[in-house]
Amino acid sequence: MSTYSDLLKTAGVARIITAQLVARFPFGMLSLAFLLHVEQQTGSYGAAGLVLAATSVGQAIAGPLTSRLMGRWGMRPVLTITLAICAAMVSTIALVPMSVPLYMVVGALAGLSMPPIQPAVRTIYPKMVNSRQLTPLFSLDATAQEIIWVVGPVVTTFVATQISTVWGIMLAVIFMVGGGIWFIVLPELGRVRIPRSKRKLGAVLRRPPVLLATGVGFLLVGACAAVEAAVVATFGHGGAEAGLVLAIFSVGSIAGGLGLGHVPIGPWSTARRMLIVFVGMGLAAVVMVLVSSDMVFWWLSAALFVAGIGIAPALAVLFAMVSASVKFSDTAEAYGWVGTGQLIGAALGSAAAGFLIDSNGAVGGFWAAALFALVGFIVPVLAKRHHPDLRGRDASPLPDTEAIPVQPTS
Repeated sequence: MSTYSDLLKTAGVARIITAQLVARFPFGMLSLAFLLHVEQQTGSYGAAGLVLAATSVGQAIAGPLTSRLMGRWGMRPVLTITLAICAAMVSTIALVPMSVPLYMVVGALAGLSMPPIQPAVRTIYPKMVNSRQLTPLFSLDATAQEIIWVVGPVVTTFVATQISTVWGIMLAVIFMVGGGIWFIVLPELGRVRIPRSKRKLGAVLRRPPVLLATGVGFLLVGACAAVEAAVVATFGHGGAEAGLVLAIFSVGSIAGGLGLGHVPIGPWSTARRMLIVFVGMGLAAVVMVLVSSDMVFWWLSAALFVAGIGIAPALAVLFAMVSASVKFSDTAEAYGWVGTGQLIGAALGSAAAGFLIDSNGAVGGFWAAALFALVGFIVPVLAKRHHPDLRGRDASPLPDTEAIPVQPTS
């Protein structure tokens, strides 16, 4: 904890972590908020899943593109334009009743315009701290992201079930606009300029660690999103139990992030953390089959607490492996791909859970979560030789170098 305390005393670190957390908070709210709202409007989790899938297509296209544009146009112009468009599209979904196809079109536009906050902040981090502080900063950021992906749905669940699904979405818009403006005006954005990448779009994915981080992030966040949908389906829209269970899920993740954040990163680090997630989510599926309804709350909370312990530490490893594997000019695009994987995972995890809940009941959502987590464990095991070994190594991006023209001597 003393390391984190020293880190937060570094000029600007606490400010930028807080601002980006508020700005990115809606990213952990919108998948579940859209799921609840569209299901309420149409009466079908499957229809809601189609809207989430359309949103994920937009996010998949936009993530690396908008991140790369920050090296061409600058961070502030790109963030401002995307923020304005995205807030308008998300508000339209909340306030305007539509058919499912129109919901899908507007959802796709919202996905296309998602502000690239995550690539921006992760590109700035290495310029704010020394190499010794960078890995702990990624761990702290991973714990903060856990608040986004796990606490965000808790807030959404409470607001959507206790007030209305419209307000569940509009609260996300308030966070998006307020946090986005705060982040955009921070002085750190003016002090760091992302060099224009000289590589083709997508070339960064040829680096195995970036591809591995993108894939595992997709599976990890997809598992979390499936859990969120399954918990809501288990306890319904009318009570507080779903929010409490998800809160316990988040407590496990935050505890894991703070407790395991300093463990050295080796070739097996991602697989070990994903194994914890799979065990917890697998136990949750077993609980739904074997435990009586009056005890489901307690046993499900315990199982998801276990699953949560692996989440933030896994994310910290993914961020560090990307940072250590690419040049500084490619960091924004690399994190754009990783962020896209996570956002698509959130949408498709909810969508898959929605269809399985429609056909099999709430337990189907936990099946989806356990399957996502299992594959998320298997992938880094099979790709172990491509996993960076950062024990005793600097996690800073590789420097951009180029030949310096020299005048020939006569």
